[in-house]
Amino acid sequence: MNPFLAGGIIESIGKISDDLFTSDEERLKAEIALKEIDASVALGQMEVNREEARHDSIFVAGWRPAIGWVGASAMAYQFLLYPLLIWGWSLMQAKGWVPVELKPPPMLDTEALWVILSGMLGIAGMRSVEKVKGVAR
Repeated sequence: MNPFLAGGIIESIGKISDDLFTSDEERLKAEIALKEIDASVALGQMEVNREEARHDSIFVAGWRPAIGWVGASAMAYQFLLYPLLIWGWSLMQAKGWVPVELKPPPMLDTEALWVILSGMLGIAGMRSVEKVKGVAR
């Protein structure tokens, strides 16, 4: 058997096994690099948010308050107005003012509502932290 051929096979097997198995040190370096990327993305987003909040146009600086008001309106409809509306609807049907076969207005899709509101509450939480730290608008 040719000794050069055996050395090449062993070297190839070593290279393949090195590609397949990652050491703990390599995993740690990759995790640190990923966290650095995440941190730089978060810092970039904070800078974008800061610039948006400074803008004079209501269409740039006012989109978060607008979504907040839409969310508050949806919550008010879903949990205050709608139950009263259903109660009133039943009363009006009993009195004969509304036909019995006419259905009441629909409920909102609460699943989508919770997604929007939880995102807004997270943003509101970050602003609360800024207020506690004394960061001016």
